[in-house]
Amino acid sequence: MDLNTVVEVRDARRHTPWRPGDGWLGGGTYLFSEPQPHLRRLLDLSRMGWPPVQRLPDGSLEIAATCTIAQLSGRARTLDAAAAPLFEQCCRAFLASFKIWNMATVGGNLCNALPAGPMISLTAALEGTCLLLAQDGSTRRVHVVDFVTGAGRKVLGEGELLRSVTLPARALAARTAFRQVSLYGLGRSAALVIGTVDPVDGSFALTVTAATVRPFRLWFPLPPRAAELRTALARTVPDAAWFDDIHGLPAWGRHMAFRLAEEVRRELADEDRAGVREEGYLR
Repeated sequence: MDLNTVVEVRDARRHTPWRPGDGWLGGGTYLFSEPQPHLRRLLDLSRMGWPPVQRLPDGSLEIAATCTIAQLSGRARTLDAAAAPLFEQCCRAFLASFKIWNMATVGGNLCNALPAGPMISLTAALEGTCLLLAQDGSTRRVHVVDFVTGAGRKVLGEGELLRSVTLPARALAARTAFRQVSLYGLGRSAALVIGTVDPVDGSFALTVTAATVRPFRLWFPLPPRAAELRTALARTVPDAAWFDDIHGLPAWGRHMAFRLAEEVRRELADEDRAGVREEGYLR
């Protein structure tokens, strides 16, 4: 779609004082999908030269905001980490063509802050931290679960930029389980639930997205029983946080999130029991 209110596109490598009507341009798959009457100038991030995905010395993984879904998927295939399959599962949760995969960015998905954003699901479940750059050059870090505050809402200030998301090495080593459901055969995610088991202390975490207006992450020191998980989920997610749109009523989204959460819990619990059997502790 032509944005007929935009009168200028500038290279973001050249620092330009922020002014009303400015907007960051990443992949542009959302930006050019509908009218943006508030925009007058776009600051293009496509030539920033940030490495799409890189492993840091401490073993963590830094994903640039400009990393495309195709780049992330390709890198995940060679990623030596227990959580590597989760990357492809979340990439496949997009209702998108190969053209979108090659243009849409991880940063754009997070900054749109839509409930069904699968990059929000991925990075929230793996304890991601956002690096934000302000116009005055200062930086701050915000956990992904706190970055998105509601449907279409995030903590970015005026002119603030999402630079990257970093996933810690310990989270990358976690065992994971993934469940996703759509109301329609080719519909967007109506509920997406991810479970992780910490490789060091065996703690269990459950992340719920798509059915809720923002990501919710529940943590348990030990894998919970079914009733414990259900009670915690009901207590953590308030009634007003269940998302209401044409892809599913709040009651249905809540029901499916609870159902998928139990499937995730059972899958990871079964893996634990299988591991114990292999060690010869169960007969």
